[in-house]
Amino acid sequence: MGINLSDIVAPEPRTLEDFSGKVLAIDAFNTLYQFLAIIRQPDGTPLMDRQGRVTSHLSGLIYRLSNFVAVGIKPVFVFDGEPPRLKARTLVARGEVKRRAEREWREAVEIGDLATARTKAMQTSRLTDETVDQSKRLLDLLGLPWVQAPAEGEAQASAMARAGQAHAAASQDYDSLLFGSPRLVKNLAISGRRKLPRKDVYVDVQPEEIALDATLASLGLTREQLVDMGLLIGTDFNEGVKGIGPKKALALIKKHGSLEPALAELGVDIESKGEVREIFLKPNVLADVDIGFRDPDADGVRHMLCDEHDFSRDRIDAALDKFGTARAEQKQRSLDSW
Repeated sequence: MGINLSDIVAPEPRTLEDFSGKVLAIDAFNTLYQFLAIIRQPDGTPLMDRQGRVTSHLSGLIYRLSNFVAVGIKPVFVFDGEPPRLKARTLVARGEVKRRAEREWREAVEIGDLATARTKAMQTSRLTDETVDQSKRLLDLLGLPWVQAPAEGEAQASAMARAGQAHAAASQDYDSLLFGSPRLVKNLAISGRRKLPRKDVYVDVQPEEIALDATLASLGLTREQLVDMGLLIGTDFNEGVKGIGPKKALALIKKHGSLEPALAELGVDIESKGEVREIFLKPNVLADVDIGFRDPDADGVRHMLCDEHDFSRDRIDAALDKFGTARAEQKQRSLDSW
């Protein structure tokens, strides 16, 4: 979910090719949720193998990542660890939304309203321990690195970007900016032709890049003030102030300079505001991570996806060809450079 800054942030359009040769630290949970939500049958049923096990996440990983490496992108997936205690409210609320959506999905299927069914089904996506473990296993087989964050994956991805280990953090949420990533890449996992919810309309979704310094300069804020704005709007760790959106929050922080006098004007307070600030400004992250790219284990990938989960061997071979070609080109470039 994260904070929504779309009303006040101006992204720059990008193509996948713009990130050729660059390491992107990808928010794994955020991206896997995108795959689970989007990769579904017309009635909203997720992709499954013959045993009824969901495979939407595996499909998204193998085919999307093959496109990434084909253009020279170096993806590193960063997985969430233990959520901060203040996120408990958000997690409970998300669970309630999913349960309600599941009821509405079944009702829509029963009356044959497939458009509504698919929209509701997209809201029911759940990441299980098995889903996460399968994703890590596939990444290992593909020779792609992943990082286990101690807490928020987005915080860890942002720390890697700040340290120069990655060009940018990649996520659909704007939280990476509050966590201090110098760049945020959006729409990486969902670029392409997409159908708008509840409409028979398709749009071309392209990657976008948002630079933190340019954003702060255009808004006339420091990063600390951006975080204070976030607290007013509401984050995964606090409810925010009712009736305050991005534009009102921006005006209040620019007027008062910080959160406390803005809250005094509004006559309200935010519980645990100091703790929420610490989550963004001093997050629990690994200071140093090891990132290494290896040749894919093609036979291992085929066994996992084709033998265990009924994927088409021809399609998996085509995806693996992209990995093999990309690795060969990288090695040749390294030899030429040497």
